[in-house]
Amino acid sequence: MPTPPRSAPAFASANPHALAAILEASETRRIIAVTDIFDLAGTKLWARHQPVSAELQRKLLDRKLREPLEACLLAEEGVTLASLAGDLSALIDGDGRLAPLLRPQAARLLREVTHLHLHPVAQLLLSAAQAARPAVFEHAVAAMALAGALMARHGGQAPEIRLAMLAGLLHDLGEMYVAPESGEAEADRELDALSYRQLVVHPHVGLLLVAQLTNYPAVVARAVAEHHERLDGSGYPHRLAGDRISVLGRLVCVVEAALAALRSPHDGLPRAGVALRAVPGEFDLAWVGHLMHAVLGEPALRPVLEPAEIRARRAALGEVLQAAEDNIALLAVGERSPALRAALDLASFLVARLRIGWNESGLWHVQAATGADAAEVEAMEDELYFRLRGVQRAVTLRAGELPAGEAGVLAALCESLPMGRMG
Repeated sequence: MPTPPRSAPAFASANPHALAAILEASETRRIIAVTDIFDLAGTKLWARHQPVSAELQRKLLDRKLREPLEACLLAEEGVTLASLAGDLSALIDGDGRLAPLLRPQAARLLREVTHLHLHPVAQLLLSAAQAARPAVFEHAVAAMALAGALMARHGGQAPEIRLAMLAGLLHDLGEMYVAPESGEAEADRELDALSYRQLVVHPHVGLLLVAQLTNYPAVVARAVAEHHERLDGSGYPHRLAGDRISVLGRLVCVVEAALAALRSPHDGLPRAGVALRAVPGEFDLAWVGHLMHAVLGEPALRPVLEPAEIRARRAALGEVLQAAEDNIALLAVGERSPALRAALDLASFLVARLRIGWNESGLWHVQAATGADAAEVEAMEDELYFRLRGVQRAVTLRAGELPAGEAGVLAALCESLPMGRMG
């Protein structure tokens, strides 16, 4: 594979969050400079073969570098193909929620993981994540495993399975460049708009990282960039739609959404199945179908709330959707700045997508919360309430800084949306 260009403007200085993780990892494993580190003026900041220490952070402060820091360091003790195979084996043999999806493809996954290309930059950041942000690393391994299993079930051959596993493993490397408290594990329920604004850039940072600092195939870098996009155009960071999202990107979208749903404390794979079906048209049905096949063998969803509580939440959800639609229509009347108009247009589009999910789910039906359907209704309610929180954050992000009067208009819309799970 070709060597990537040495010039990488996006990494001309050390990112403080990635550097902090690398330094924390260096406390428990040996990380060294594989080349002398110079700033743009030619000042030597760190010597080749010198172990990384906290002193490096002081020397890099506000310095522009001749070469990206990530390309100058090597984790001599850290993630290896053998350790990845061990982590994968533990997922397959354990009693975690992914195991039923992975076990039918276990032999192929364990064979192909030993043939992955672990580029030194990726290995450095994965090793830093393993030491300093274990949840990020565990998510990467899970995504590697699930992407490979779905590709194997799809009939992919060895090269395709390896590409899928690499895309899963690398898809969140960009998250190492945002503050830990703004990470994806916190995004489901807790991030405010400011932290969310930081998080949504991580797919683009991941693209730059893989494209500029490694020699992975372009299809892998593209999939990394696309893993939060949605086929209906409701994703981020670029709201790509349809054929503008690559086949491998569509796979990683499903993997990412499924793993996010599995963070729920209830019901495992069946709950992930609900999340992937909540809004028709978001995900590639070919990949969703492979995941749903495994869901069929899992125990049925179980309701957490009583039927009366589920019905009350269902009624409240219907009222929230209606209020949001009414407020958007009302607020769109009159002269609005381009920024606010764009935010209201996005709100209208996203809420309309949720209305489609509501309509097709049958939540509106008077009998929807009775009998065997109660757990499915409750899970769908949870998912749609969660999506409404996402609408609020996405709309705030799109609007940016507004004059006081228009900021009040946007706040009025956001107040009509729930801040999290209701009930």
